[in-house]
Amino acid sequence: MFRRLWSLILKELQAVLNDPGTRRLLIVPVILQVAIFPFAATLEVINTPLGIYNQDSGAHSVELTQRIAKSRAFSTVKLLYGIDEVNDAISNQHALTVVSFPADFSRNIDSGKTATLQTLGDGRRSNTTQITTSYIQDIVSQYNNELISGHPKKRYPSTTIVRNWFNPNLEYKWFVLPCLVALITTVGCLIVTAMSVAREREQGTFDQLLVSPLTPGLIMLGKIVPAVLIATLQASIILFASIILFRIPFQGSLLILYICILAYALSLAGVGLLISSICSTQQQAFLGVFGFLMPCILLSGFIAPIENIPEPLQSLTWINPIRHFIVISKGIYLKGFGFSLIWHDLWPLLVIGLLTLSLAYISFRRYSR
Repeated sequence: MFRRLWSLILKELQAVLNDPGTRRLLIVPVILQVAIFPFAATLEVINTPLGIYNQDSGAHSVELTQRIAKSRAFSTVKLLYGIDEVNDAISNQHALTVVSFPADFSRNIDSGKTATLQTLGDGRRSNTTQITTSYIQDIVSQYNNELISGHPKKRYPSTTIVRNWFNPNLEYKWFVLPCLVALITTVGCLIVTAMSVAREREQGTFDQLLVSPLTPGLIMLGKIVPAVLIATLQASIILFASIILFRIPFQGSLLILYICILAYALSLAGVGLLISSICSTQQQAFLGVFGFLMPCILLSGFIAPIENIPEPLQSLTWINPIRHFIVISKGIYLKGFGFSLIWHDLWPLLVIGLLTLSLAYISFRRYSR
């Protein structure tokens, strides 16, 4: 029995690795995403064009303009000389944000009155505009504190010391790469399992497999093991690349992480076999994978926090395996979580795996009759 199962596993691995198209789908995304994602997938705003509309010729507006221009968030600072130029800069996207100083800005500060300035942002890029506005507010707030202290070249006596746990410098790569372990594993495991049965149907060998001495459970196991092995290999590549190439410290236990990868891969394998069982061709299976994948990524907490999702959809995320494994991956990688802390997200993965694999087994039993 085990010799037959081993032969089936080898056959599946050969079918996957010998097909150029499938091989590209499993190898190229890993290389590209490790090379591109840590740099491209970031919410940090740098090299943004800024406009300055200064109707005031006083020292305070000049000082603030120089401080804003020195920020690495702004690559170019364009001086504007009229409201028409302001409209043109924002409308034609020559400036993402325009800072407008009124004519009495410096005079109000010198006389002890409240001085206001205005920021005009491009609402077509709402998220980036909000971030650049917060950068400008921080610069203005720091300058205001210096004025209050009476020592423009010294720091304000009451300062805030900021310390960030688990990611001291708020490097966005530290967030992306642990999540990438989940995303790449998802794609690899789903593609291998979803296309396995569909490929057998296209080649006309699925019926021969069902009448072989192997039981439906062993056939299903022979389809799952290669997918789990490939997914684990992909996760390992990203994991060690993040540690060796990107120097992100791994705080947790590799053993616990690989146990969670196994549980996650089994839950995905059940989903992939379910998709494959209702598809007649590999093309249908491929489309079915991405039909499942896109909403799961959107509801995983990778693109937007779960707390920002409407409450009815927050409940729906509990059946999303990607959501749970992203929490586990970041928790083990950055925080050094043990079993007691990851159990809250590990047991839903086990339940999802049990349900999907049970449904896949029922489907295999139905086809074997």
